[in-house]
Amino acid sequence: MKSFTLEQIAQITGGMLSMVSDATITRLAPPLLADENTLALALSEEEIANISQTKAKAVLVPLGVNLDNISTIEVERPRLAMMKLITMFYEEPETNKDVHPTAVVHPEAKLGLNVSIGPNVVIARGAVIGDNTKVLANSYIGNGAIIGNNCFFHPGVNIGDRVKVGNNVILHHGVSLGADGFSFVTESPNNIEQARQDGAIKDNSQQVIFKIPSIGSVLIGDNVEIGANTAIDRGTIEDTVIGENTKIDDLVMIGHNCKIGKGCMIVSQVGIAGSCVIGDRVVIAGQAGLADHITIGDDTIITAKAGVTKSFPEKSIIIGIPAVPRKEFIKQLKTLKDAGNYIHKFKKYEPILSSFLEEQQMESV
Repeated sequence: MKSFTLEQIAQITGGMLSMVSDATITRLAPPLLADENTLALALSEEEIANISQTKAKAVLVPLGVNLDNISTIEVERPRLAMMKLITMFYEEPETNKDVHPTAVVHPEAKLGLNVSIGPNVVIARGAVIGDNTKVLANSYIGNGAIIGNNCFFHPGVNIGDRVKVGNNVILHHGVSLGADGFSFVTESPNNIEQARQDGAIKDNSQQVIFKIPSIGSVLIGDNVEIGANTAIDRGTIEDTVIGENTKIDDLVMIGHNCKIGKGCMIVSQVGIAGSCVIGDRVVIAGQAGLADHITIGDDTIITAKAGVTKSFPEKSIIIGIPAVPRKEFIKQLKTLKDAGNYIHKFKKYEPILSSFLEEQQMESV
């Protein structure tokens, strides 16, 4: 069991320690769930209020929170300090040394130093696995795939042929990299093409749909993390690219030919259609959807559930369905509110108007 003194914790977090006690910290918890060997994390006003009921001898609090009768570690950025603390206590999933007896490694595959290959893993012909990389159970690494150093692949990861993954990449359970893109063509214009061109749909009951195979691949930059059951399709004739330091949540779909920039944050259930270009440091919140062939500029924020149908410049804040800039969205809300007020006023005078119209009708008879 890992344990730390309060002095060690204060040094690691860069915090200011008051009332030094002899507490040995073996775990982290909110104040109401803490015991004497727990560092209570009071990062919000509600949790600070609960400190009076805690059994903990020490508590982490935001800078400026002064408490009596308990040791405190005050930090300027509580969430950053929490990250450092959790990293201290975190233990990676257990892995075997070397190659598990049930794993299948092609003779032409190349494994680096200190590589761990788990049960039932398949490493295909020509694949290259970098030093210190760990591939857990039931994963598949395709033909000619290149995996960098110090990567960690959780169980059930599937890497397609010729996919390239950089260094220090984390792939969670069920990630799929390099499946064929959703790309098809018909002999004559299909429903979508007709709707775009003519605004109407003709009879296409005999239309045949032909699959367009994907001969590109996927390129994942260094220090990328991809959440469970996220799928990133290979490009049609070029690579789908995920820039370095980008973090992708669970259940995200990124289509073929997309170019995602550096340092992006893409939250759960986002769908990005094919051939989109996303700039650096873009944040895309949960369940947002992006139409194909659009460009999003650097440092843009796309809010939750936004339906993005067109391109936006850098530093945009995008809201709504269809998505518009934040200022325009607020203007739309104000217009709706004003419309409600006008309707309320109209209903107030509606009887007078009806009475006037009746009088006018009687006079005309």
